[in-house]
Amino acid sequence: MNLNQLKYFVAVAETRSFSLAAEENFITQTAMTQQIRALEDQVGCRLINRSTRPISLTPAGQSFLNDAKLILIRLQDATERAIEASTGISGNLRIGYIKGYERSSLSETLRQFHHELPNILLTCYRDTSDRLATALQNDEYDIIFTWDSTNLRMNSDFEALEIEKARLMAALYAAHPLGQRPYLERIDFKGEPLIYMSPSELSENYGDSIFMDLYHQAGYQPNIICRSTDVESILIMVASEEGISILPDYCVKKITDAEGLIFIPMKGEGEYEIIHAIWKKNNDNIALKRFCEKLLQTDLISAGTV
Repeated sequence: MNLNQLKYFVAVAETRSFSLAAEENFITQTAMTQQIRALEDQVGCRLINRSTRPISLTPAGQSFLNDAKLILIRLQDATERAIEASTGISGNLRIGYIKGYERSSLSETLRQFHHELPNILLTCYRDTSDRLATALQNDEYDIIFTWDSTNLRMNSDFEALEIEKARLMAALYAAHPLGQRPYLERIDFKGEPLIYMSPSELSENYGDSIFMDLYHQAGYQPNIICRSTDVESILIMVASEEGISILPDYCVKKITDAEGLIFIPMKGEGEYEIIHAIWKKNNDNIALKRFCEKLLQTDLISAGTV
């Protein structure tokens, strides 16, 4: 049994024709038939039912087809990795991420990827969810990490991978009356001046509607005194005792010198934010392919799970 025989068998199975499979592989129909018979002899059973029109797979052939495809895919991957190891894959990977996500575990994933493939230049861009989505659609980025306030992942042209489910945290100034609570709920903020963090600069977006629903479910309209996409500005305003805010935990968990600030977890259904990695399906950048493989292996995917 050899790899050509596996390739020929897959071609016959998919075209359901010896002649078409022979044309695809630039050999004669006689040679194709001989190779399939030799494969069947080595396997020890018939894989092709030649009595039907068009030809069809036997039950054994259907089972063998799945394994043959996997072998060919793994061979291709192994070949690519060997070439990369010998020549060093190079290129550029353009990564966009939502404001505040620079404090997450993303930097550790990028560091590990850079050490493994140092010839790939990682260029990073920080922006709002709506601008990230537009830039990805316009091929300005290869991949984005975002709270998908535009529902981009519902578009069939894109792939999406859930990276983390980040718990929401209340950001309070130290003297706030609620600062001693072990957790807080939406109802606790009724009437409080709220410095609202939005993922998007658009006045109406999917993400904001989800958060607004949480306030409405608590039975009130929030007292929003300021709306911002910038985490640093929000934290300065909270520390100045102008109001309180609610932020995903990746924005605050790396703050080590939080003088004047207290962070308390939110309790209740829906008190989290899901971060997705999103990229175009037809993007053939080999650096993107390797990076997505890294994402599937890394602890980043479970880093913020609630």
